[in-house]
Amino acid sequence: MKMASKVLLLVVEDEQAIAQMYSDRFKMAGFDVDVAHEGAEAISKMVAERPNAVLMDILMPGLSGTEAVEQAKANPATRNIPIVMLTNYPDSIDLKNALKLGAAGYIIKSESTPEQVVAKIQKILAPKPVSG
Repeated sequence: MKMASKVLLLVVEDEQAIAQMYSDRFKMAGFDVDVAHEGAEAISKMVAERPNAVLMDILMPGLSGTEAVEQAKANPATRNIPIVMLTNYPDSIDLKNALKLGAAGYIIKSESTPEQVVAKIQKILAPKPVSG
């Protein structure tokens, strides 16, 4: 069976312009991209689509990014999907909680270019060397 060459990224961001910017940048880098605009939508898309990675805003209406991480990590179907948090507040308790709950890392929106965000996701998805 041939492996799909495309990598699916789920961008979860309530601000339409930011979601579009990241979506466009990842598509230019060769990713397939889907977008969710709040946490509950993100969880249902994660279960249905099994993306290779998720870029998750923390502060969203309804289910927050932190709450979405908690639900994703509690579900065997989505537990192993890496989730990278998007925030402008690196010292926030929400970010610390998301990392404790199992987020794979975080990106400070105001300090990262879209290219840097793509590079971080590519690094997280890169095959890990097998040590023996």
